[in-house]
Amino acid sequence: MMLAGHMRRMARNNRWSNDRLYRAVLSLQPGEFEAPRTSFFPSIAETLNHVLAVDLYYLDALKQGGVGPAAFQQFNPYGVAAELEAAQRRWDEDLITFCDGLTDDDMERRVVTDRGEAGRFPERICDLLAHLFIHDIHHRGQVHAMLAGTSVEPPQLDEFFLDFDVPLRREEMGRLGISEHREDR
Repeated sequence: MMLAGHMRRMARNNRWSNDRLYRAVLSLQPGEFEAPRTSFFPSIAETLNHVLAVDLYYLDALKQGGVGPAAFQQFNPYGVAAELEAAQRRWDEDLITFCDGLTDDDMERRVVTDRGEAGRFPERICDLLAHLFIHDIHHRGQVHAMLAGTSVEPPQLDEFFLDFDVPLRREEMGRLGISEHREDR
């Protein structure tokens, strides 16, 4: 598999993992979403809002949208889990569309990330995407741990698209419109 194909699969895996996590979050009892917790961010709500804010920033940089660090000032945190889930789902679909348009040649192309007062830094697309996926995995893990202290069982998140798991994920993949086959055109 070439690198662009891998990034397409990672974007789909990111969507799948977010769906699993949000299905659990949407099942929380009233007050659990915003309740204080022990983690890097002090609640599930704040952690998931952080994930989306950073996602928006990096996708803007990848698309060379020009918003830069203003993306953080423009971001209005969601206080309702269902609204945050809908916004994350839209972003996940935008990321899949972006990755679907990439070629292996694009992976080495540099795009400028505006770091505000720290300056503007040209970064390779493959590196920005890898950073984005790692960031999301990291914070989903924090939410996963926080869910252990709620009324909802944390979902399985440490899977990828392995042939062994096809029978176990067929319904989810169909519901999300994600193919069971490799996305490495």
